[in-house]
Amino acid sequence: MIRKLIATENDNATTILRLVLGIIFFVHGAQKMLGWFGGYGFSGTMGFFTGALHIPTLFAFLAIAAEFFGGLGLIFGVLTRLAAFGIFFNMVVAVAMVHHQFGFFMNWTGTQKGEGYEFHLLVLAITAFLMIRGGGAASIDRILSSVRMDTARAQVA
Repeated sequence: MIRKLIATENDNATTILRLVLGIIFFVHGAQKMLGWFGGYGFSGTMGFFTGALHIPTLFAFLAIAAEFFGGLGLIFGVLTRLAAFGIFFNMVVAVAMVHHQFGFFMNWTGTQKGEGYEFHLLVLAITAFLMIRGGGAASIDRILSSVRMDTARAQVA
């Protein structure tokens, strides 16, 4: 099971995609979890999610955790598929509960009452790709899968 979870090719393009998405989600998660980068921190975000947006407490907590820990997982390429899975469902819930009502487009001109879901669709595509392909080169998953394959080869020989 763990072998399938961490298996990945030594692909640099996948690494770039993983790192960029990981940084984006770590920053957003750090706003929500720690109050960094102008965020409101855990208590403030939980209050906003549960009070203003009426998101159930469990889902609010999971959204914060998915962004923060999923972002870290993607940056380091550890359990990439699991990290991408968490972010994928975070975006599905964000679209379903909040962003669908504002239409497709982001609020580029500042004239909408909220943000559309075009960004979320990009994230869904990227996370689907990472769930299929894994972490790529320069990932802890790649190191671990290489060690596991070397060990398996040594046992066969």
